[in-house]
Amino acid sequence: MTNIVTWTKKPALTLAAASIAWFCLSTALYAQSETASVHDRIQTRTYDFKDAEKEVEYTLFVPSGYDAAKPTPLIVLLHGLGSNPRQVIRYQGLVEGAEENGYIVVAPYGYNERGWYGSLGQDNEFARRFRRDQNAPLNEPENLGELSEKDVFNVLALIREEFTIDEDRIYLMGHSMGGGGTLYLGMKRADLWAGLAPMAPAIYSSPDQLEPVQHLSVIVVQGDSDRLVSVEIARRWVAKMEELEMSHEYIEIEDGNHVSSITRNPEMIGKIFAFFNAHKRRDAPEPAGAAAGEGL
Repeated sequence: MTNIVTWTKKPALTLAAASIAWFCLSTALYAQSETASVHDRIQTRTYDFKDAEKEVEYTLFVPSGYDAAKPTPLIVLLHGLGSNPRQVIRYQGLVEGAEENGYIVVAPYGYNERGWYGSLGQDNEFARRFRRDQNAPLNEPENLGELSEKDVFNVLALIREEFTIDEDRIYLMGHSMGGGGTLYLGMKRADLWAGLAPMAPAIYSSPDQLEPVQHLSVIVVQGDSDRLVSVEIARRWVAKMEELEMSHEYIEIEDGNHVSSITRNPEMIGKIFAFFNAHKRRDAPEPAGAAAGEGL
């Protein structure tokens, strides 16, 4: 009865409030519906990884506006330690941004959850340091790092063969272990990439490796309160990018942690898309004197 009395006494206010509430609810439901619809487009696939003698999984998102007659930009997305392709492709804002900006996204497994994409070496000794039970047998192939790296390029080759990919707009992006893999594979095959987006990159080599690949465009994301990957790692790499005058952007998230500041941060993901939209593949500069024919 109280609700009825309130309704009859203040009909204008209540109707207005009800209208606003209905609008907000409708908008929220529409947004959820749109998100669900976009996520429904995520595919989980496998392929025959002959070197590994097994089927290996990857996930794929193709935007609804994909047209085989037009070259489409591609993001290769690398997951973190203990994660997998199904999880990383569902980071908030990722496939939504891919749909809005017209990107295909593919997330390879990197052989398994802990291959490090070759960034810690081509063997499997590094895997011992990341096991919970150090006394358990190491049930990994001897060339785990090599297989992890090969898996990324196998999947990339499959996507380039199946879809019409813009060869000047292939980007590499990853989180944590995948962020380290982004820098490692980005530098190793600098001829492929239009841009890199390492997020909280777990990389333990020297940023001096950037010197031969300073034509690369890189956007780095890092939380300043990350307890798993120190902010100092990202700062060292960004300082080297600044020294080399590389095309780069650095997003340091205030009070940002290692997980939710990355996985639940669609605004940050939007900035990565904006960076990618502004950068295409650039050729490495010729060595000094090459244009004049010196040394030939």
